[in-house]
This record gives sequence, structure tokens and C-alpha cells, in this order.
Amino acid sequence: MMEKSVTIQLANGLEARPMALLVQIASKYESRICLQTNEKKVNAKSIMGMMSLGLAAGEKITVIADGNDEKDEAAAIEEITDYLSGKQK
Repeated sequence: MMEKSVTIQLANGLEARPMALLVQIASKYESRICLQTNEKKVNAKSIMGMMSLGLAAGEKITVIADGNDEKDEAAAIEEITDYLSGKQK
């Protein structure tokens, strides 16, 4: 299991379209991927779960990847944190 904290740098936070793109990114990986805030942990591959977080720009979250392949976990965390930090469109 790997995890990394990131601050959301997307201008409008995770509204519907950016959230759908995040779910698509997470779904490319075999690992179980979750996003965790202080009070909640949800499956990053679930659009309904992601919507329940209501994440805004400037919020700090933890990306968690758990799977059988460490390379897959590392790649998933890197791509998701890059996306959330605004380094990838």
C-alpha cells in the first residue's frame, strides 16, 4: 500500500467534469485507489463516492493505492496527484 498527500490545485475544485476525468484516470489501474479527507475515505473509481466528498480547490487529501503490483500503485498515485495539483490536464 502506498499513499501521498496532495492539495487540490484545480481552479474550480472537483466539479462534475474534473471529477469524471479523475475517475477515468483511477479506473485505468488495477490497484484499489481511494481518496481520503479527514472525515471520509471513498473509492476513487466510483463517481458517486467521489461526488459525496465535495472537494474544493485548496483542500488537502490523501491518495491511497493498494494492490499486488507496487509499480501500478506508484504510477496511479503519481498520475492522480499530478492531475489534482494541476500539472496534468
